[in-house]
Amino acid sequence: MDISNGPGVRVSIFFQGCEFHCKNCFNPETWNFDKGEEFTDEVIEKVLDLCKEDHIAGLSILGGEPMHPKNIEGTTKLAKAFKEKYPDKTIWAWSGFLFDEYVKDKEVVKYLDVLVDGQFVDELRNPTLKWKGSANQRVIDVKKSLKNKKVILWED
Repeated sequence: MDISNGPGVRVSIFFQGCEFHCKNCFNPETWNFDKGEEFTDEVIEKVLDLCKEDHIAGLSILGGEPMHPKNIEGTTKLAKAFKEKYPDKTIWAWSGFLFDEYVKDKEVVKYLDVLVDGQFVDELRNPTLKWKGSANQRVIDVKKSLKNKKVILWED
């Protein structure tokens, strides 16, 4: 359960593996692709079960790097299963990859509501920012961005 990574009480999952290795990353223990637990259908079912309560606003997908080519298949499978089961709950995801350069063409975007994109930049770190760690990162309304064919920032 999580109240830091998106609005409301959420279930968060952290994917293992990241090649960005941002300076002062908040989660460097997720960099190694060979650590963590195997991502299986049982893990997906466990996550979905944790999301069933009415007070759970949605799912937050973080890392590591959930959009990395080694992780995106699992990220997509989880996001699709979540939206099929809970169409009225939201999915937020964080990625160092930029929406308009990489993520927007991936199947996973069909299921995302919000994407926080961009690598963490320590020199632009700002702990007062909502949902992101550095000023270069964007909190993107994925549905509106796809509809308008340009990046639309999410509004509280």
